[in-house]
Amino acid sequence: MQRTYKVWAADDVVYGPIDFPLLSQWVREARVARDNWVFTEQTESWARAADLPELGLHFEEAGGLLKPGTINGPIDPLIPGVPVGTLQQVDIFKNMTDRQRGRFAQCMEVQKFTKFETLVKEGDPGGAVYIVLEGMVRVRKMISGREDVLATLGAGEMFGEMSLFDDSKRSADIVANSDGVLLRLSLDVMQRMVDKQPEVVVPFLVEVAKKMAERIRADNERHKKDTILMQSRR
Repeated sequence: MQRTYKVWAADDVVYGPIDFPLLSQWVREARVARDNWVFTEQTESWARAADLPELGLHFEEAGGLLKPGTINGPIDPLIPGVPVGTLQQVDIFKNMTDRQRGRFAQCMEVQKFTKFETLVKEGDPGGAVYIVLEGMVRVRKMISGREDVLATLGAGEMFGEMSLFDDSKRSADIVANSDGVLLRLSLDVMQRMVDKQPEVVVPFLVEVAKKMAERIRADNERHKKDTILMQSRR
């Protein structure tokens, strides 16, 4: 079975799908450089072109040099320090097109955190949603000086999404269980995106609504089980 690819260009457009002969031709013509991100559809993964074994010989033939006027030069990941493939693994981005994902990611802030750091405090103003890219955090409430852990969130999960729809204060603390990386989207930025890039923000809000519905159903199920358990003890 012949492999097909997509190439992430410096103009933030994904070219493809293309077959291997065309991809190798682009390498020889220096339209694809070693640092370009290439998506292999059969493995559903992103990698730098230089890391694809099948392109090694073609880079040697091309000398790895760029020619003036090419459509594609060496590019950095969409978010410094966050490879393109990382975003693709986040559930909330999976139903977006490559271009939507890229445009959306450029509107978010990267926030690194360290173990034991308090990322959000109960009672703080809202105003932003966070997506965990790396590491793990816990949602907690302090009751009479004791910690009650409500949930543990890992890579691909989010918190603070209610603040995108109202201006209520944070309802719990978020504390880091490890070092990691967050993506932050502020309400102000999202509102500007609604006006200027609705085709990008609407798919995101649809996924947020799905996640909120899942959590409501899960909470209802837990409440139902707790009620049955309490009744059985009477």
